[in-house]
Amino acid sequence: MDEVLNATYLTLDGYVEVNKYRYVYFFIFFILYSLIICSNSTIVYIIWIHKNLHEPMYTFIAALLLNCVLYSTTVYPKLLIDFLSERQVTTYSACLLQFFMFYTLGSSEFFLLAAMAYDRYVAICKPLQYQTIMSKTTVSIFLAVAWLVPVCHIAVLTAGSAEATLCNFNLKGIFCNNAVYTLQCVKSRLITVFGVVALIDLVILPMLFIVFTYSNIFILTYQSCKDVRKKALETCLPHLLVLFSFSCLSIYDVSIARVESDFPKTARLIMALQIVLYHPLLNPFIYGLKMKEISKQLKRFFYHAKIISWVTTTTGTNHLVVAAQYSSFSNGGAEHCPFGLNVSNLPRNAVEALPE
Repeated sequence: MDEVLNATYLTLDGYVEVNKYRYVYFFIFFILYSLIICSNSTIVYIIWIHKNLHEPMYTFIAALLLNCVLYSTTVYPKLLIDFLSERQVTTYSACLLQFFMFYTLGSSEFFLLAAMAYDRYVAICKPLQYQTIMSKTTVSIFLAVAWLVPVCHIAVLTAGSAEATLCNFNLKGIFCNNAVYTLQCVKSRLITVFGVVALIDLVILPMLFIVFTYSNIFILTYQSCKDVRKKALETCLPHLLVLFSFSCLSIYDVSIARVESDFPKTARLIMALQIVLYHPLLNPFIYGLKMKEISKQLKRFFYHAKIISWVTTTTGTNHLVVAAQYSSFSNGGAEHCPFGLNVSNLPRNAVEALPE
């Protein structure tokens, strides 16, 4: 019976002082996870409700941020449970499921960044053909490839790991990544060979394509006027920042996580947390602040919410919020009012106090 339990359950041995600081860890990571969900979801919602943002570039940004939400959800809920648990354990099957989702969504990130790079290349280098090339069908194909290709590759690695015999049941980490290979008695030839193939297909080739694409963009814009160079830089810089940060963390995961060494536990914990923290948390701020159209719509969104809250508080009624969604100014339509209120429905003191 003990052998069965040992063969099924794994101990997550990457936590530091978890018994002493469990509630501190839980509170911090609950706030971070909530912030990741809210910030990414807000920008996805902004892109969804504004028709002027229904363009390929913004569609890819929305897909990237949605991918970040799923990526974080693969790790954070289990982390929060472990912080409150006396023992940090998981079953091997659950570990492989997390492994599959973690690397599938992580690999999709590179494909989505590659699709965004190609979209910028067509928009800047072939503007007259943009509408023809970047059609809805093309965008749909890019999105399907971005998620299906990683699924096929990682499924093979997961299936190979499922058949492996385990000799070690202490995982040096706080979630299931490449460190699962160190648990196996013998490293499968299939996993070794196909792991290299997956690395090339899912990481190296998309990265080379992105670098090649942006190089062509910068070469072309360098020969153009200053305004063109500035616009190209403003558009491409957020993508390059995301690519650089995610690539560095991916290099760590591939190179360090599989090394069987006495790498300090605290250092492992810090690096593992960076993988699941920086990228999902910074992405919405990078795209929300650097992309002009998204930034403009975000300011309007929060400004409208602030006005509605202020009017509701001032008048002491809730029917104004409903009126804000369905009514409009009688002298020109909803576009003249920040949130579409019918002025005739407002009390006189509220109308006079509205900010200009």
